[in-house]
This record gives sequence, structure tokens and C-alpha cells, in this order.
Amino acid sequence: MGGSDGSETNWREHGVRVVHAGELDTNTPQTPGMSRAAAINFASAGAQKLWAGTVHIHADAKTGAHHHGALESVIYVVKGRARMRWGSQLEYVAEAGPGDFIFVPPYVPHQEINASADETLECVLVRSDQEAIVVNLDIAPVEKPEAVHWVDPIHAHPKG
Repeated sequence: MGGSDGSETNWREHGVRVVHAGELDTNTPQTPGMSRAAAINFASAGAQKLWAGTVHIHADAKTGAHHHGALESVIYVVKGRARMRWGSQLEYVAEAGPGDFIFVPPYVPHQEINASADETLECVLVRSDQEAIVVNLDIAPVEKPEAVHWVDPIHAHPKG
């Protein structure tokens, strides 16, 4: 089987790559309060358009405010309870638990908080590019953020 230009592709060297748990690379930009580790990037797997890795936040801890420039981010919660704050003064808040996905658009100032006092928050993180952009921000957050619920034709507003 050939490549799109008619050449033969060496699928052994340019096919599926498994990155094992012990091979994750913590030499990636960090934000205070969390630990990021790269799993899938150009160096580890030859990825051209994606970056994927893990994020751990200790019990009852929170990150500093930051954004990721033009990158889109997707966070998948594996274990624990994530509280996300965002906005120019981190004035909005929403929570996610195991099995939930969180989408963070480009340039959105945000903060991840472990909403559990006794369990580590474990997440998988995927970004839309190889650039390791982390812009840590000095933001004075509002004291009582406004809760935001996803409401659309298939997601009703929670009662309460």
C-alpha cells in the first residue's frame, strides 16, 4: 500500500504508536497548582496537529489563572471533581465529574480547581496544536463567581 504520492509507506515506523504510562514527559510548560505530562506530541509519537497528556491536581488545590493562546483545549475528567472558573476576573464557574468533557476556547482566562478535599483530580488533556503555550496570568478573582449551566434544546436548566 502506498502513500498519497504513490510512494511506499513504512507502516512499521510510521503507524500506530503506543505511549505507555511510564513514558509520559513532564518537561512541558506548567501552571502553579497542577502537574502536566505530555503523552502524545511530535517527539513521542510524531503527532503533527495534536498534543495530548495528563493533568493531576491535588486534593483541595487550585491552579493559577492562565490561558493557552490560540489553542483549543479539551479536558476529560477521569477521576474526581473539576471546578472550572473563567472570565477576565474568573467570574464564571461550572463543575464536571468523571466521564465529563470540558472545552476551553482560545485565549479564555481560566483556572482549574479540585473540588474534592480528599481525592486527586485526574484528567486527560488534548490541545489543537503542538505549541506548548501556557500564559500564566495575575488575576484578582471575584469572590462569588456566577454559576453557568449549559442550556440548549437537549440540556434543560437544572432545577434548584
